[in-house]
Amino acid sequence: MTAGFPELGTRVTDAAQARRILAAAPRPDLDPLPVAATEDLLLPGPHRLPVRIYWPHAPAPAPVVVFFHGGGFTLCGLDTHDRPCRALAADTGAIVISVDYRLAPEHRFPAAADDARTAVTWARANAAAFGGDPERLAVAGDSAGGALAAVTCLDARDAAGPPIAFQLLIYPVTDAAQDTASYRQHAEGGFLTAAAMRWYWQQYLPHPSHGLHHRASPLRAADLSGLPPACVITAECDPLRDEGEAYAARLSEAGVPVRAHRFPGTFHGFYGLDHALPAAARARELAASALRDALT
Repeated sequence: MTAGFPELGTRVTDAAQARRILAAAPRPDLDPLPVAATEDLLLPGPHRLPVRIYWPHAPAPAPVVVFFHGGGFTLCGLDTHDRPCRALAADTGAIVISVDYRLAPEHRFPAAADDARTAVTWARANAAAFGGDPERLAVAGDSAGGALAAVTCLDARDAAGPPIAFQLLIYPVTDAAQDTASYRQHAEGGFLTAAAMRWYWQQYLPHPSHGLHHRASPLRAADLSGLPPACVITAECDPLRDEGEAYAARLSEAGVPVRAHRFPGTFHGFYGLDHALPAAARARELAASALRDALT
């Protein structure tokens, strides 16, 4: 998924153009990972959110994982993240629901966070109808999707539901400030640059002040107690490394069980490259192991 990604914030500054470039980029011709079935559907409600459900080769009722894709709240969707979702279903025996939330700049904050909450609420209410166990519900996401997974846990705690058993955060966005050491160390030259992150935030936030809100920047939540156990995966050469690790540390300080792991020598976006990178294969297994331990 990293090949052919647009140079955001420098050569490319228009979201529609960025999406066209991404759609035209070549992707590896890989055999699809085995799942029992998939189905695309639209959730009921005013926005008719598209989701894709992956059923594993496992007996029902199965755990349910609601997955939010990355892409800076602006790019990507069900197809770009098909392989990671298949992997989660195949590796864990869980039903995976991938959510095609509304994208910025057409739909700015808090649209994506609202859609994430809607999807998790729907998954909990309808789990039994599609063979899932509503008592074993987790959320997961990479990058911006990691932010949405974290925010959904905060929303669920503050609204007294729906109960979430676990959160898997893969190099998550947790703070709009962009002022960490990893931002300075890895500002240029990688798959995700500091310029791209500035551009993403400009697309997503109606005003910079909205970045102070915990539903945009979960690291800024005043209280992280009472949240589900977490697995936080970070990449060493990633501008987002420090904010992801800061979020893991704050969760732990608040009494939340956390499994945190930094993968040396890796970059933002490495997780989906398990077919090519040994570190990505190890990250995939860590994610699956953490989910299996939490949901079985």
